[in-house]
Amino acid sequence: MRVPRISLLFIAAALAAPAPAQNELPSAPSAVKQLPPPAPPPPTPQAEPAKPGGPAATKAAAQPAATPKEPADTAASPPAAESAGEPPELETIRKRVDEVNVVFTVTDKRKRFVKNLSESDFKVLDDGRPPQSVVHFRRETDLPLRVALLVDASTSIRERFKFEQEASIEFFSQIIRPKFDKAMVLGFDSTSEVTQDFTDQTELLGMGVRMLRPGGGTALYDALYFACRDKLARTDAGTTVRRAVVVLSDGEDNQSHVTREEAIEMALRAEVVVYAISTNISSGARPGDKELERIAEATGGRVFFPFHIEDVANYFSEIQDELRSQYAIAYKPSAFAFDGRFRAIQISTLDKKFKVRSRKGYYAPAQ
Repeated sequence: MRVPRISLLFIAAALAAPAPAQNELPSAPSAVKQLPPPAPPPPTPQAEPAKPGGPAATKAAAQPAATPKEPADTAASPPAAESAGEPPELETIRKRVDEVNVVFTVTDKRKRFVKNLSESDFKVLDDGRPPQSVVHFRRETDLPLRVALLVDASTSIRERFKFEQEASIEFFSQIIRPKFDKAMVLGFDSTSEVTQDFTDQTELLGMGVRMLRPGGGTALYDALYFACRDKLARTDAGTTVRRAVVVLSDGEDNQSHVTREEAIEMALRAEVVVYAISTNISSGARPGDKELERIAEATGGRVFFPFHIEDVANYFSEIQDELRSQYAIAYKPSAFAFDGRFRAIQISTLDKKFKVRSRKGYYAPAQ
């Protein structure tokens, strides 16, 4: 039986990585549990053992160990397809564990962005308690962006694929500022493939989008998990950037090895906001719409449901506006414990006519 490329990533990470450190991004348990047992190796003819210092021993000692393939320099060369089945070099992701950073959006009753509020206009609860202290509060309109575009290339969206490609290219040309913002392109059907890694060059991003070809099943959760753990969390780690995923999909996953909740957990650990544009333009709601709503709501993002295919371009524009119209707060939580459990975040305004949208919480590091 052929094992999908994305599943090879998860078992490689599980076998190669050391014991997780504080706030290191773990592998999904269900991905490991669902892998089939490895086939026994074919029998090999018995060879005479090499004598110490002999030619065979010298040749084996001189043979270099295999190393992960280095990604190409995206700023100087055309994009090369990267398979999610080839795990990148693993590294430990660390951050200050006594400080929580949250980016959030405020809208009025007409869903217009409210950008002129101050710290005193908000109430913050962490695990049901006010923070011990607020480190900083800012109106964020100019943070560097790190955006991963995840495009559903399964057969279920074949009829709308060309238009979605063109809308995606226009989105990049509008939102990416050279030497400041970066984006990447990942296509997925039953497997995931990076057709353009992080770059600030919109020409390369456009080439990455045009390389996508529809076909196969849908492994949305695997694609989101991979993008958050192996790309966004490891890009500019330790620096202040805004990380976001934009998903173009009908949300009807039928091939993933990780669950929806595991994909959401990884997005929360990597501090990624997920926006989704449904490719379902039928008159009625589909099961995939609820999946997209759950993912976006949990991470502080939004999901858009176009009535016509032409609405996709308008929704890309709305996502761009939102990413430039947010607030950021950093605080030290009260009664913090290194217990690895989920801690809920609640942010509200004192004026009830405004609505706050943020991620629902985070996972405390374990000792």
